[in-house]
Order: sequence, then structure tokens, then C-alpha cells
Amino acid sequence: GLGCGNPVALAGLKAGQTVLDLGSGAGFDCFLAARAVGGSGRVIGVDMTPEMVAKARENAAKGGYKNVEFRLGEIENLPVPDGTVDVILSNCVINLSPEKPKVFAEAFRVLKPGGVLTLSDVVLLKPLPAMLAASAAAYLGCVAGASLKADYLGMLRAAGFAEVKVVGESPFYLGDMNADPIVKAIIEEANLTPEKVAELGPSIVSIKVAATKS
Repeated sequence: GLGCGNPVALAGLKAGQTVLDLGSGAGFDCFLAARAVGGSGRVIGVDMTPEMVAKARENAAKGGYKNVEFRLGEIENLPVPDGTVDVILSNCVINLSPEKPKVFAEAFRVLKPGGVLTLSDVVLLKPLPAMLAASAAAYLGCVAGASLKADYLGMLRAAGFAEVKVVGESPFYLGDMNADPIVKAIIEEANLTPEKVAELGPSIVSIKVAATKS
């Protein structure tokens, strides 16, 4: 979807760390993390879809990854004990959750003191028009569930994260990306005129955030 970054590159992972990926899908970010933390480290992927967990396990077996495990669960209720994780990764997943404060509270719970949540996600600089926010295509494109940037960062602080830094930010201009099938579907589904698309301007932003548990 739109705004998917590479939080593994952002995390500065070190050998021996325990890493958790929220919404791990087929396991791609977990496998990148597994290489970074090496045999003395471990990586846990959590996904709410049984099919994705099965696929990720199959991919891990094919790739010979011994330091990765995949657990079925929800990011709002993580199947992970308190204070056991050094780094949490999340790539364009949290904005799809209707319970973001719960996701951030759970992330805070499972991190060790000094642990870091690093994420790539989509946020808004201004509210989207109702017809766009309601669009099913927009949901698939990682947009409809997005919060306002200030609210999103506020939820992280409310969960207890002392240090919340935006370390990267890229605006999306829907009009410039009309060739992208996801963007085209969003525009068509919401019946947006070229004028309306231009008016939206850079209201949708992909951000990379690092939040530390003190």
C-alpha cells in the first residue's frame, strides 16, 4: 500500500536483540531483521491472519531462518510477555487499526526499558473528505484508517513513550500518482474530480517514527 517504508533500515538493529514485527504478513521485514540480529538474536512476527502466519512460516522454512517465529494474534492484544523486546517494527499496519491507543499501549508493555518502537505509517495533515475516507479502495491503500499526524504522535506519548521523533516524512500528491493502480482506484471509488484531487494537495503523508520507552 501507500507509504510503506523500510522500518528495518530505520531501526539500527544489533546482533543479539529481540525484535517484534507488528502485522508481519508474509514475513519480509522479519527476515531482514533476522539477518541483522544474527543467531544470538530472535525475531517474532505477529499477524491476525492465519493464512499469512502459515505463509510466513513456510517462507521461514524455505529460507532456513532458525531465529524467527510467527505467532497468530492481534496487535491490540499481543501474544508476547511484558518487557521482553528490544525493538518493535511496524510497516504501514497501525493506521489500519481502529484502536491505535491500544496498539501503542501494548507496544509499550512488551518493550524493555530503553526499547524502541520504529514504524513507517501513513498519517494526515488535514481531515480527508468523507467520500474518500469511506472508500473501501482507500482502506486497502492504507489511507482511510489514517489519523491526523498530531493525534497519532499524541497517542504515542499518551501510551508512555517519552521520546517520540519523526525521522522521515514524504508527502503524497494523489494527482502525481494517477498511474499507480491503488491511487487510481482510490480516486475512482471516491468520485474525485481533478480539481478535488488538486485541492487535497499533500494532505496524506508517509512518516517514519522512532519512539523510545524510558
